[in-house]
Amino acid sequence: MPEMMKAVLKAQPGPGLTLTERPIPAIGPHDVLVKVKAASICGTDLHIYHWDPWAAGRMHPPVITGHEVCGEIVETGSEVSHVKVGDFVSLESHVVCGHCRFCLTGNGHLCENTQLIGVDRDGGFAEYIAIPAQNAWPNPPDLPLEIAVLMENFGNAVHTAFAADVRAKKVLVTGCGPVGLMTIAVVKAIGARAVFATDISDYRLDFARRMGADYTFNAKNQAVVEEIMDLTHGEGVDVWLEMSGAESAIDQGFKVLKPGGEVAALGVAGRPIHLDWDRHIVFKGVTLHGITGRRLWETWYQARGLVFSGAVDLSQMVTHRYRLEDYQQAFATMESGQSGKVMLVP
Repeated sequence: MPEMMKAVLKAQPGPGLTLTERPIPAIGPHDVLVKVKAASICGTDLHIYHWDPWAAGRMHPPVITGHEVCGEIVETGSEVSHVKVGDFVSLESHVVCGHCRFCLTGNGHLCENTQLIGVDRDGGFAEYIAIPAQNAWPNPPDLPLEIAVLMENFGNAVHTAFAADVRAKKVLVTGCGPVGLMTIAVVKAIGARAVFATDISDYRLDFARRMGADYTFNAKNQAVVEEIMDLTHGEGVDVWLEMSGAESAIDQGFKVLKPGGEVAALGVAGRPIHLDWDRHIVFKGVTLHGITGRRLWETWYQARGLVFSGAVDLSQMVTHRYRLEDYQQAFATMESGQSGKVMLVP
C-alpha cells in the first residue's frame, strides 16, 4: 500500500477547496481503513465550499471534505470482528461516542460528542478513509456503486419521511435537490395520498415527477400558495417536508400547511432567517420536527429495507460522474440545478 493519497482538502478558512496529497490515515483498534470506491456531493459540501456562516462557525481547517462514501475495507483494527477485509461498505457519516446521555437513550443521532466526517474529522473525498468499524455498513458485493454511495444521504430522506405520519396524507416537499427527490420516492412508497413538490429548477421538477410527485410547482413563475390551496380545496397540506433551506420556500410551506399539521425540516439555511413564529407555528398549532442525520441505527435498517425490497428505486439518482481530480467541475454541476446526484470516483 502506498504511503500517500490524493484528497480534496478545505485547507484554510474561506471559499474553495484544494486537491492535494495527504498521508494515508492510520487506524485504531476499533477502526477500519476503507479504500474509497465512490463519494457523492451533498448540500453540506456546498456550504463548506462557499464557506457560508454555518461552515465558518463549525469547521476548523485543514479537513478533508466529503461525507457520502462507499468503498472496500482494506484493513481492520485488532478489536474489529463484525466486518472484514474485502467487505463492500457504505459509511455512516456521524461518528458518535456511544456513552453520552443521548447515545445511551437510543438517540445517537443527537450525540453531544458527534464528529461528522468531512466536517469535524477527515472525510471521504480521498482515496482512503479511516473510520470506526461500527460506521461501516456491509452491502451485497454486487450492489452498484451508484446505489451504495447514496445510502448515507438516502438515510436523510428516510429519517425525514418517517418523522411524520404521511399515510393517506397530502404531503408537500419543498426543495427537489437529490435528498428532496429521494424523499418524494419514500413518501410515495410508504403511503402518501398525494405529493406536492416545489423548486426553482424545471429540470429537478421533471425529475420529481419521475420520482413520484403528483403535482410540481416552479416557485419562480407560479403562485405556489394559491395553486396548492386550490388543488386541496382550501384545506392545505397535512404534512410538509422542508428540504430546501430557502426562506421563501419556508414561508410558502407554512402558509399552505393546514392547522394542526406536521413539519419535518432537514434543509439548512446557512444563516439566520425571518420566521413569523406566532402566525405560522403557535396560532396554527403545528408540530415541528427538526431532522439531523439518521436515527442510529434504525434509519439504516429502514433504508436497506426500502432499497433492497424494490419499494424505492434509486437507480436514476446519480446523473453525473467525475474523477476526484475534476472536483471543481463536479461542484459546478451540482450547483447548476441540472443534475441529480453527482459522484466522484478516485
